[in-house]
Amino acid sequence: MDTNNETSNKFFLPVAVILAGLFIGGAVIWNGSRPAQVGTAPTGEPAVNIKNVDTAGDPFIGKANAPLTIAVWSDFQCPFCKRFETETLPLIVKDYVESGKAKVVFLDFAFLGPDSTTAAEYNRAIWKLYPDKYYAWRAAMYEAQDEEHGGFGNAASIDKLNATIPGIDAVKVAADVKANGSAYQVAADADKAEAQKVGINATPSFVIGTQVIRGAYPYATFKEAIDAVLK
Repeated sequence: MDTNNETSNKFFLPVAVILAGLFIGGAVIWNGSRPAQVGTAPTGEPAVNIKNVDTAGDPFIGKANAPLTIAVWSDFQCPFCKRFETETLPLIVKDYVESGKAKVVFLDFAFLGPDSTTAAEYNRAIWKLYPDKYYAWRAAMYEAQDEEHGGFGNAASIDKLNATIPGIDAVKVAADVKANGSAYQVAADADKAEAQKVGINATPSFVIGTQVIRGAYPYATFKEAIDAVLK
């Protein structure tokens, strides 16, 4: 049930204060504080329906025509996103993606600083150049994640990681990011706009059918939501 909520980057708070809010309160606030939750949209928030979420062009895993689409908003610097990606996502892939029942679409919600933006740009480049390597790359990115605002996450460290993944030309990817970074940023901004349309302000967050899940809940929470749509 842990999330990262975005604080406007117009304000610069001491890192210690941000981390205290993150690990004590479970969230860094963006456009106001809301608790992590599961369910349909609360009163006063827009109705949620995956059919109305624009995921065109976003990276995904699974069959393109799978009966169920799971939308995921995340930030490569978010520790709660790492928890979902390393602990829960593999189970969703095993039980639903590999069987053709669901596809998982990954939308950017980059807000934790320059490294988040950089990773979002590389995310698009990998999807464009090496879609068959995308899931392996994504998993490697989260395994490499360390503390926020430090260590892994800048272009040089991602380039180094890319060079270790078989089938990926790190130099080619870096050149693509340099040439198309502005366009990739526009696409990432569009993903964040989609999040705002359904009242999402936290990472990781998900839309499954008409349910919104905000937070790195255990697998059982996702299974219940997925099975409710597929039944």
